[in-house]
Amino acid sequence: MEFDEYQKLAARTAVFNKQDSDYILMYLSMGIAGESGEVVEKVKHIIRDAGGVVSEEKREGIKKEIGDVLWYLSQLAKELNLSFGDIADANIKKLASRQERNVLKSEGDNR
Repeated sequence: MEFDEYQKLAARTAVFNKQDSDYILMYLSMGIAGESGEVVEKVKHIIRDAGGVVSEEKREGIKKEIGDVLWYLSQLAKELNLSFGDIADANIKKLASRQERNVLKSEGDNR
């Protein structure tokens, strides 16, 4: 599936209590933080409780949480009038440039 297609299809399920742009931006941003935290929690439990062994059940649980993160990211981009596909493309170009300049492991956004 293409990123822009995902963004469009995901928008069909976007339901907000308020239509105020500030509210929607806050809601989506908090959703990203919350769902990302759920991914981290599931990984923590794998490390703590399963000695780092990722069972198929745990893998599927993480997959679902990553999907939730993806949904929130796609809808935040939509709210900001950004194409999810353009974001993905720009990110790959940025990473390739960093790799070419041997600064992947450096710090800072503008390297």
